[in-house]
Formats: sequence, structure tokens, C-alpha cells
Amino acid sequence: MPHYSRRAFLALGATGLLAACASTMPPLPAKMSDRPEDLTREQIVSTINAVRSANGAPAWTYNAALEAAARSQARLMARQDKLSHDLGVTLRQRVSEAGYLLAVGENLAKGYKTLPETIDGWLNSQGHRNTLLSPKFLEFGLAFARTNSGKLYWAMIAGGPYEAWRP
Repeated sequence: MPHYSRRAFLALGATGLLAACASTMPPLPAKMSDRPEDLTREQIVSTINAVRSANGAPAWTYNAALEAAARSQARLMARQDKLSHDLGVTLRQRVSEAGYLLAVGENLAKGYKTLPETIDGWLNSQGHRNTLLSPKFLEFGLAFARTNSGKLYWAMIAGGPYEAWRP
């Protein structure tokens, strides 16, 4: 039987803890289609909240105004075939036009073919991960749009009270 020093034992234990804290993408809900057009709101909410739960974050509710603002951005990106938070209309302008006046954060993506692939991409980018798993946001809306050639653009906007951001 090998003899481990106290330091090696602690390092192995810490490695195990870190591995347990790694981002995780839970399995897809049963019968979820790979085509974004076939996703239901319930599948979107359950998928986002399963990822949040697997990473220790509380569930979000769905918000139609945030979805409308996300849809506007996804369509704009698809029309211009360009990934950007500001294509002539800022995030604040988009959410205000949709009737949402609280604090917001936005995740964008292009080229991913499914919602789980998109989420996995966000989890592997620190800024996007922070938005996706933030406990300060309480609700979200998500949308996608295709270019004429079929490339997908995704937009997710999370929202919540400004008070949560004050020290």
C-alpha cells in the first residue's frame, strides 16, 4: 500500500473537490429535439434551470418581455450575419422597448446547432458563465434566429432587480 504525505493527501482531496465543482451540463430531458424550432418554452426553462441547478444556482422564471428583446437581437444578428451586442440598438434600448426596465445581462452565441451546445459554449466562457449562473438575475428570455444560409444566432437575456447589484 503506497504511503502518501499529508500534503499529497490534501492535494488529492482538493483536486476531487475542484472536479466536483466543475461546470456540468446535465443530460437532456427525454424527447428533446435537436432542432431549435421544435423546442417548447417548458423545454427551454427546464434545460436552463437544470444547468443552473447542477451548478448550484437557483431556478429562473421565464419572461416574455426578455424573450422579445432576445428575439429582436437574434434576428438582427442573423440579418447582418454578425455576432455583436450592439448592432445599432443597445441592450438597454432593446429591453426598454420590450417593456423591461430592470437590470439585465446578455449572452450571445453563433453557430451552435442546439440549445445544449449553446449552453455548453456559455459555460466554457467565464463572462457568459457568470451571466448564466448569476444568482442576482431572477428571470430570462431566450431566442434564436437563422441566417438565409441556416447559421444559428442565439440570444439569452437575464434580468432582475437593480438592488441585487448594489453593495
